[in-house]
Amino acid sequence: MSMSDPIADMLTRVRNALMRRHATVSMPLSKSKVAIAEVLESEGYILGYKVIPQSPQSVLEIKLKYIGDRRHYRSVITGLERVSKPGRRVYVGKDEIPWVLSGMGIAILTTPNGMMTGQKARRQGTGGEVLCKVW
Repeated sequence: MSMSDPIADMLTRVRNALMRRHATVSMPLSKSKVAIAEVLESEGYILGYKVIPQSPQSVLEIKLKYIGDRRHYRSVITGLERVSKPGRRVYVGKDEIPWVLSGMGIAILTTPNGMMTGQKARRQGTGGEVLCKVW
C-alpha cells in the first residue's frame, strides 16, 4: 500500500503507542525516519532505536521512554505535531526557526547539512524545512 505522508504515519504510530503505554513501536524503515529517531534519541525523548532487516521491507523499532513510578507513570513525549505536510511545505530561514514551548520542546528541521533540531540549526546559521515539533 502506498502512503502519501510516511513521516506523519511515524508520528501517529508513536503518539498511539504512547497513549497505550507500549514499550516499543515498529514501523516501515526509511532514511528520514531513522534521522528523526536519531534526533529524538540525542535529545532524550526516546531510549533508542534499532533497524530490523526483513525480507519485503526492513523495520524501524523505537524504544519509548517513560518517567515516574508506577502510580505516576508518564511518557517523556507529551506532544507531537507535524508542521510541513505534502500539500503545504513549510520552509524557514535561520531567523524564522520556531521556538517550541519557549525552548522546552524541539522543532525538527531538514537542512542542507542534514536533519537537526531548530536550536542546532540556529547555531549553524542555516534554515530548512520544518518537519515536526516535539514537546
